[in-house]
Amino acid sequence: MTNTIVAVGHTLLCSPEAAGRALAESVSEKLHGARPDVLIVFASPDIAYLPLLAALDAACQPRVLVGCSSAGEFSGCATGNSSVSAMAIRTDDILFRAGLGKGLRRDLNGALEQVMPVFTGSDHPDFPYRSALVLTDALAGYVDEIIHDMMLRTGGTYQLFGGGAADDARFSETHVFMGTEAHTDAIVVLEMLSKKPLGLGVRHGWRPSSPPLRVTEAEGTRLISLNATSAVEAFEEHAHATGQTFSRADALPFFLHNVIGIETGDGYKLRVPLTLNADGSISCAAEVPVGATVHIMVADAASACEAAREAAQAALAGLEGGEHAGSLLFDCAATRLRLGRGFDDELKAVVDALGSENFAGCNTYGQIARSTGQFSGFHNCTAVVCAIPL
Repeated sequence: MTNTIVAVGHTLLCSPEAAGRALAESVSEKLHGARPDVLIVFASPDIAYLPLLAALDAACQPRVLVGCSSAGEFSGCATGNSSVSAMAIRTDDILFRAGLGKGLRRDLNGALEQVMPVFTGSDHPDFPYRSALVLTDALAGYVDEIIHDMMLRTGGTYQLFGGGAADDARFSETHVFMGTEAHTDAIVVLEMLSKKPLGLGVRHGWRPSSPPLRVTEAEGTRLISLNATSAVEAFEEHAHATGQTFSRADALPFFLHNVIGIETGDGYKLRVPLTLNADGSISCAAEVPVGATVHIMVADAASACEAAREAAQAALAGLEGGEHAGSLLFDCAATRLRLGRGFDDELKAVVDALGSENFAGCNTYGQIARSTGQFSGFHNCTAVVCAIPL
């Protein structure tokens, strides 16, 4: 009998009660009827969260239940919108503990104070490998600040991964799950203390397509000017230089294929432009800091698949020779929109790299990855894979 069993499932059933029962039956069978130590759930906003979570909790009786709303859900190569995916884990080698912080917009520090007690690694020396799954309401903002502060408060001893809850590109209201409750304007953290290392891989597959540009004015997520020229004019110049069509009346199709890459010294941190404002500024999915050097970046379906493959390979390498029990995968809502049906090929690339379909995850509003030797912080259009050891 193995120390760790990872069971994943996916359902397109729209009734929340039926979806909960179907997922519970699927994962319970793979766990041989045993109670999971943790159940991680990703659900479309088309599904009523509370009856779904209640059905899952009643049928599976997990010791810990966490998750978030999403913009596309998958388990292996089974994928869709208006669906639910889940991962259940039963193990003697990982300790799980969940925490919730509420009121991010009103009091960021207060929300962090609520959630920080979840980090108990120093109390468990027999579980030396420290990781945490972080799921947050990205629409509330401050994700970079949250990740940076968590790393400072934990002395950099945890690798963090996860993403921003999503709502099928409606950008209206996103939720994180804790037990049978769904919360907006909140953050959920799942501490994972392990006897063996968990592997983390992070790749995006985008490359610079423009000369370097200086961010000369920005306010939070609103990019106002590049090289002292309005943001929209900089994008129009790039479209002309590369033979692309840019329409101010419908800019999103161009934005999905031309994202912003912030130079970090060891690569590029991506930011997705979302909307064009009347004053010529561009609202992005996350902050673009004033003074940063950026490029307009380009990618294609092949590079997206290769990035996901490389992220999965890096995650396996992070197991340090250990066997693979299952993985969590997070990728961007914008990636799914850009690739369309081609997103299935990205999932197949992950299967090829892992040698297994035993993974689950969702498309998020930004991806979280922070650990030694990896890109740091909050990303867009990036594949993040966490490999769980057998």
